[in-house]
Amino acid sequence: MKMESVINSTILSLAGFPKSNPSIHHQKTVKARRTVCCSLSSSSSKNSNNGGDADGLLKEEEEEKYNDIWLLFKEAQQNILYLNKLRLVAVEELNKANREKQLLLDKIQQLEAVNKLGNEQSLWRELLLRIDSMVLTGLIDSAEASGMRKAVMGNKFSVALVFFDIRQKTDAELLAQLRHFSVGSRKNGFHIIQICTEMEPLVSVGSLSSYVTGLSKALQKKGHIVEVILPKYACLDLTEMQGLREIEAELYSYFNGQLHGNRIWTGIVHGIGVTLIQPLYYSSFFDRERVYGYSDDFERFTYFSRASLDYIAKSGKQPDVLHIHNWETAIVGPLFWDIFVKQGLGGTRVLLTCHGFDSQCLEQPDKLALCGLDPARLHRPDRLQDHTMTHLVNILKGGLVYANKVVMVQSIYSKESIINSFSHGLEPTLAIHKDKLLVSPCGFDNSTWDPSKDKFLPKNYSADDLKGKSICKVALQQQLGLSKNSSTVLVGCISTESLDFDLNNQKAVWNATPKSVQFIFMGSKATSADGALEYLKKELKDETVRFINKYDEALLHLIFAGSDIILCQSFHDPLLQVPLKALKYGAAPVAVTSNENKFRHFVDREQETTRFSRFISSTFGYLSLSQAVDEIKNSPSKWKQKIVDAMAKDFSWNAECCDVHVSAYTALKSL
Repeated sequence: MKMESVINSTILSLAGFPKSNPSIHHQKTVKARRTVCCSLSSSSSKNSNNGGDADGLLKEEEEEKYNDIWLLFKEAQQNILYLNKLRLVAVEELNKANREKQLLLDKIQQLEAVNKLGNEQSLWRELLLRIDSMVLTGLIDSAEASGMRKAVMGNKFSVALVFFDIRQKTDAELLAQLRHFSVGSRKNGFHIIQICTEMEPLVSVGSLSSYVTGLSKALQKKGHIVEVILPKYACLDLTEMQGLREIEAELYSYFNGQLHGNRIWTGIVHGIGVTLIQPLYYSSFFDRERVYGYSDDFERFTYFSRASLDYIAKSGKQPDVLHIHNWETAIVGPLFWDIFVKQGLGGTRVLLTCHGFDSQCLEQPDKLALCGLDPARLHRPDRLQDHTMTHLVNILKGGLVYANKVVMVQSIYSKESIINSFSHGLEPTLAIHKDKLLVSPCGFDNSTWDPSKDKFLPKNYSADDLKGKSICKVALQQQLGLSKNSSTVLVGCISTESLDFDLNNQKAVWNATPKSVQFIFMGSKATSADGALEYLKKELKDETVRFINKYDEALLHLIFAGSDIILCQSFHDPLLQVPLKALKYGAAPVAVTSNENKFRHFVDREQETTRFSRFISSTFGYLSLSQAVDEIKNSPSKWKQKIVDAMAKDFSWNAECCDVHVSAYTALKSL
């Protein structure tokens, strides 16, 4: 009854009725009734005195009063109905508020569960880093540390219950607790240490940064342990690193004939254990504005590679795989097999990832001695000697020769095509080591890029329910001042610093496209891309074209969601992964280039290619922009089915990219 009273009060307020005292209202009603009765009585008395002539007038007055009362009654009835309607609306609003409250509570519970899981994962990874610290400070030896690591990795879920107060404990207190912890469990999955020069969001220059983070997160989701070792650059962005702490012990590493001290920092990024190495004597190596592009890059990254191996050996780590990347850490291969394999790392193997062969690092052979390698032993045709400039050593070639497996990151081309056409002089070495080569596509982060839960979209959608995509298109058109029509073909184009932006070709493409098609070009922070867009903006003056020079994260998501087609310079885009995101958001990736055959001969059906390459070749790979527009308009059902099939595919880091690497790690263990 209390709730009903509140609702009725709310209804009266909404209807514009003043709140009244029930007793006063009753008194007014009685008084009104008495007034009417007296009036009727008075009228009757007057009529009896005036005789028959007044009967008609009396009757008329009574009928008029009757009509007035009837009108009042009808108005009251309508008011009651209106109030009842308002009451029903108020009840529905209340029920809706209760439902939303319950949904919010459910969401909070889900977030708390996710947060709890994230805290548990961070806890046991922090525990592993504390064990490393104990080894370096001499509290325990490497053998005991190895047993403790196995215990922690084999009991991840119970770690949170036992070591919940790890940050309040000293190393001595924590060691006592660890020694009581069960060590009988077996380690699940692989233990991988990535030695690299980039990692998103700490330091990002090219595609390596997103690859390291994306792959590491995908591997850990599948039960593997991944650690990352990076130089401690002055330009690191540490805002997203949790639990950053310095290990209270210097790590000494060999370089240029002497042992040099390093400061070691540890922390957690996206649940991944990260170690940062900071040289003391050679502090200038990484205390610079840029990551790459210095005359002493060989010395800088060779120092880091050697220091990383010294850290791994001295902390007693025994990973299954050392995962190295490009020429910058390729020297780890020769260092590992010539020096470190006998330092408790007999069960470890080396995997090299190459994101391209255009940068190889050629140096004088005697420089190899800086990190302790023997130049005479390595300056040979079957080892590090360069094929063309034979008086020099090729650092990337050394990684290819000494790694147990090599993964070439390439979404489109086959192994044979890479060796024959994109090896940049390394074809003889790649041909000799062909059996250990694997091809992997890049991936994308589907925790951020997923239209079914994208926070930037006005309406979420999925392959099972595409209604939200039309809403997103209209919202995009409205935001950019384009004519609003969900049936109009909308084409998006995202330009980046690395893209070979062919201005004349873009202009030709637009001129050859029906004017009923709308175009949206978004630039980036890169000056070259913005300059190209400014040129296009002057050349393509039309109501159906829009240019966005400033990078806008929310608008970028909406462009992917609202577009029917996304123009791509290449289907292999490891930097922004535009084609992969386009497929996920139900937009067809269409390659645009001045050389029409450049993107239409990439699939050799007789050769080994990625699943992504095979899918693209059977769907959108051979379509020009005009052909794609025609198919959308002339065969809408067929086009919709292609889009639904594309959205249902998983090309994220969790899928093919992760599978290829797990396959490589598995093969390494049998060597």
